[in-house]
Amino acid sequence: MRKTQSIVEKELERILKKEQTYIKKHSKEKKSFVDDKLDKVVPAKLKDTLYVAFSKAFGLIFEKGTSVIEKTTGREAAEHQYKVNAYAMDLKENKKTVRAFNKQAAAKRRVNVMVSSVEGAGLGVLGVGLPDIPLFTAMVLKSIYEIAMSFGYNYQGDEEKLFILRLIEVAMTDGELLQEKDAQINREIYHGKGALLRDEQIGATAAAMAEQMLYMKFIQGIPIAGIIGGLSDCVYMNRISEYAMLKYNRRFLVERMMKVEKDENHKSD
Repeated sequence: MRKTQSIVEKELERILKKEQTYIKKHSKEKKSFVDDKLDKVVPAKLKDTLYVAFSKAFGLIFEKGTSVIEKTTGREAAEHQYKVNAYAMDLKENKKTVRAFNKQAAAKRRVNVMVSSVEGAGLGVLGVGLPDIPLFTAMVLKSIYEIAMSFGYNYQGDEEKLFILRLIEVAMTDGELLQEKDAQINREIYHGKGALLRDEQIGATAAAMAEQMLYMKFIQGIPIAGIIGGLSDCVYMNRISEYAMLKYNRRFLVERMMKVEKDENHKSD
């Protein structure tokens, strides 16, 4: 019987601690002084408008836009780098080779957060709020696609798209609901993904984004002052991509451990 922890098990422990820090940080439902003031001036129908805009953006991108996003992801290079990292880990499993996948994902994530900041601020100066949604949605999906590829997952399948939508939904949730939905994601990682239809999940994800981004998108629609709202794109991109990277890393490590355990059981038979 093996008594010592493997490198992968130790790395999984590290990721789980980072997850706990993330959940603790976002579990407190926050409403600022500015939010309270905006409650009085934000149009009642704006949340519904945002919901429809995000729903249409996800639907359009999944139907027609994935190939366009793919041209900006450097897919071939990402897949090649994953194979190199996987070969190195198979050859010698140590802290460096196990963390190489995370390192690749983190580099892509930093670039996308920076681009989102520039794009959001630029449109905010012009007072562009709602028209920014398709672009922001595309940037979010691009970032998650690149994270998925860094860990060897193909984002093109329907099941994977559902998983990605779930990640975004959970990342844009606060309070006790965040803890509940995060626990569900963890169960999916270990026991298989949920059975929601894609249109239903698009609706759930769009609702979470509309709720979370309501005030900032309102501000972004005001010329000059909108730069504040525009910069929120960077904040939410960082939040979503951080959560996605943690979950893809956990999923990768869990599946690696399961494979090793299966191989060991096969040898003992």
